[in-house]
Amino acid sequence: MRILPVRGLAISFLLAALVLASSLVAQETLPASQAGEIGSPTGKIAFIRDRNIWTMDAHGGHQMLITTVGNADGRLSWAPDGKRIAFTRSGMVDLKAPDHTGGKHKVYDIFLAFVDSAETGNTGWWLRITDDMGGRDPEWSADGSVIVYTKDMEANAVNAVMPNYQVCLMEPEGGGQTVLRKDWQNMTEFFTSPTMNANGDIVFVHMHNREKSGIKPRGIARLHKDRFMASVDSVYVQSSKLPTAIAPSFSPDGKWVAWVNNSMTESGLYISPADLSKSYLVYAPPPGVSVGTSPPSFSPDSKWLTFATSDGSVWIVKITGSGAKRLTGPGLDWAPAWSK
Repeated sequence: MRILPVRGLAISFLLAALVLASSLVAQETLPASQAGEIGSPTGKIAFIRDRNIWTMDAHGGHQMLITTVGNADGRLSWAPDGKRIAFTRSGMVDLKAPDHTGGKHKVYDIFLAFVDSAETGNTGWWLRITDDMGGRDPEWSADGSVIVYTKDMEANAVNAVMPNYQVCLMEPEGGGQTVLRKDWQNMTEFFTSPTMNANGDIVFVHMHNREKSGIKPRGIARLHKDRFMASVDSVYVQSSKLPTAIAPSFSPDGKWVAWVNNSMTESGLYISPADLSKSYLVYAPPPGVSVGTSPPSFSPDSKWLTFATSDGSVWIVKITGSGAKRLTGPGLDWAPAWSK
């Protein structure tokens, strides 16, 4: 076997880096003609800082602590009235069975934070709307009538072998919880991280149960909320088209779906038309940094996106890929969500 000298190795690594960089640059971005006119960003952005909920304006100013929960974890979503924020809190189960088996795993529930309470100085007020330790990834519907979310159907079973992730709907105060797959007890393929447009179409992450490596994301797919009993084979066909896509998010106008590409060679933030037929690069992170795995979020006019990077920063960028601006960090900030 021929061993390259140190200088040869350095050149090889440099060439590999250049090839990777060129592949990212070569990714197609959304033409300005399809994006339409893009003005200045407006509205508010909620985000997690050091496990608490904060808000700021669309330029990074007027940062305000909303809740001091200390364990906020994952997607945030504004109510259409701009007064409430749905969020997830996480806990931990440490099981020590009599035969010395067991282990640790996280559990979750969904809560509401109230902006007007924070504005009066009360950051210790919130409302719990799920209580079965499996609810997470909440997103308010466009009309405010329901919240779509992920539920681990096995979360409160102390001896569960593995999770069972399903897409659910509930009323804003937590009542009327509905599992969209009626055969969930027999499912070995799971759906998580849902996002829904005004027509009731839901884009979600298809989770594939692999015997050797466990439950892994396979890609994203789309089903209408009233047709969620479609065959798993049809979901496979869809998710195979964008096999490295995770963390989807619909635009308010329903035209676009933003998502995170978690591949090694084309990592970054992307958008697709609502039918997921094509993909456009929005943001490619620099070496050593990746786009966070919490769903990105569109501005109210669907022209901008906010997202987090792995160094604890919150960014905004136009859907055409230009105008990227870091609003916070580096630090402990993630999971930004734009007001509706």
